[in-house]
Amino acid sequence: MSYPDQVPARRPAAVTTAVALLGLMALAAGVYAVTILLALGGIIDRFRVAAAGTAADPGDVDGVVRLLRLSTIGAAVLTVLVALLLVGLAGGLLARRRAARIGVWVVCGSGLLAGGCALAALVGQRTGPLRLGAGDRGVADLFGTLGDAYPSWWLPVNAGVSVAQALGYLAVAGLLLLPPAKAWFAPHRSVPPASVPPHPAAAWAYPVSDLPHGAAAPVPPGSDPPPGATAPTPPPR
Repeated sequence: MSYPDQVPARRPAAVTTAVALLGLMALAAGVYAVTILLALGGIIDRFRVAAAGTAADPGDVDGVVRLLRLSTIGAAVLTVLVALLLVGLAGGLLARRRAARIGVWVVCGSGLLAGGCALAALVGQRTGPLRLGAGDRGVADLFGTLGDAYPSWWLPVNAGVSVAQALGYLAVAGLLLLPPAKAWFAPHRSVPPASVPPHPAAAWAYPVSDLPHGAAAPVPPGSDPPPGATAPTPPPR
């Protein structure tokens, strides 16, 4: 006699909500990456126009433009990779993989740290201008002009993205710490089949009339034959 495996528990609402938040954050990351790439051309154009009125050399202007282009493209690529990672982790949560749950916590911690650093750098870029020596006055003017080349929505949108990212990571990590989520990702074991040792008198379950003529039912070692059973006939000498 055997029993079927335990039926898996229904996915709790906490896990479903965490998966939905990860998907929403991945979508927002993709939109953000496309937005900053589309805004890059206008930022560079405004920067070149503003840099023409400074004492910076054309080579310095080109160097800042390359730095701006590389940093923006690198940030967009990194954002897309993070979005793909979030989608993969969401799929792992739906597949009930414990490694995905641990990976979400690692990503949440790293995302909180990266978001805080990005917000601090963004605020410092606007409130703390770069200070260089007297010989680098032209470069200092370029970096001061670069801050004005960004569109007016750049600072509030980036600040809002950083705050929303931090709140999203906190929410996902908290949802996966709830008891229903913990029980969902706990290892499940199947119920072992019930093993009942045979009764010593099981061999006597058949009536003697069903045995061949002259045959005796076997007697298990260490057990007595039940009442009415025929004892085995010893072989002739």
